[in-house]
Amino acid sequence: MKKISFILLAMILSIGLISAQQNKQQTGDAKFATLVHDFGKVAEEVGSVSCEFQFTNTGKKPLIIQDIRTSCGCTTPSYTKDPVLPGKTGTIKISYSTIGRIGSFDKKITIFTNEPDNVYTLTIKGEVLPRK
Repeated sequence: MKKISFILLAMILSIGLISAQQNKQQTGDAKFATLVHDFGKVAEEVGSVSCEFQFTNTGKKPLIIQDIRTSCGCTTPSYTKDPVLPGKTGTIKISYSTIGRIGSFDKKITIFTNEPDNVYTLTIKGEVLPRK
């Protein structure tokens, strides 16, 4: 009797795990071309520098960017507001203000999507040179 109970319990757990894996495969998934952008050396008088991160939805349903948080107010994101369909690409543009920020910088950008289990982190870095 104990063997039968153990086998039934194992089967129920296995079915639960398989079901969870199938549900995970049906959510959107972002694949970024690159996760880091290095601006190199930038003059302070430029005022602002920008870069774009492209991503592809490799999942089976639309991917929606719900929120983007930056590690500092000097970093401003803009992004694709519409759902990104499977196989299609979206863009996240990041601007960094150089005014009054002399020296090296390394800023993190955190992306939250309709995929609750995955949080993406992008990085911008570089060095702001003082005015001459």
